[in-house]
Amino acid sequence: MNHDLAAGAATGPEKARARHRSRYLCAGAWGVWYNRVHSFEEGDGEGARTVYFPKSCLHCEEPACVTVCPTGASYKRAEDGIVLVNEEICIGCKLCSWACPYGAREFDEDAGVMKKCTLCIDRIYNENLAEEDRLPACVMVCPVSARHFGDLGDPDSDVSRMVADRRGADLMPELGYRPVNKYLPPRPQRQAPCPPVAARAEPPDNVPPGERLLRWVDRVLSR
Repeated sequence: MNHDLAAGAATGPEKARARHRSRYLCAGAWGVWYNRVHSFEEGDGEGARTVYFPKSCLHCEEPACVTVCPTGASYKRAEDGIVLVNEEICIGCKLCSWACPYGAREFDEDAGVMKKCTLCIDRIYNENLAEEDRLPACVMVCPVSARHFGDLGDPDSDVSRMVADRRGADLMPELGYRPVNKYLPPRPQRQAPCPPVAARAEPPDNVPPGERLLRWVDRVLSR
């Protein structure tokens, strides 16, 4: 079971080991781990399954990493909302990595500066590439299309419709950072067999799907 990610971007829990291919490509391109995939074992017996959960920068609307940066090296671009690091003025204090609740910052020991996912701005705005190739590397390389990219600011874009149709959810929305990237709940037919209902506490039927997803993530990450 794996989470697809809709990046504006979206991701969701339904594609398995293929997710690591995105991680290795990203690390190979930049030299640090911008894109991590956590795996967990859930359930017992026939209902046991491996859960894959991708984590990278969510390009928050209210990024804590930008607020705490003493030099302004961490900033959010006004034109597209992408959160970046100006390595020329970064002093490597690591305050941004401590402030980020998603663990999205990586310290480059060789360069002495913080680095993070850039949504591959060198690709998505590269007019020398065909339009269909103007995608972040992790989206482009995923062989099972677990990651999706598009303009979440446009309600009529494909990725916006996908998030709406599948009820994509924020990661830890209670923190108030308003992440732009969304996690998509797993498609029922893709899920592995679950433990008997009596063996696990189910949320009430009136709980929205997005809230169900967040409760499940909280339960798994708390183990």
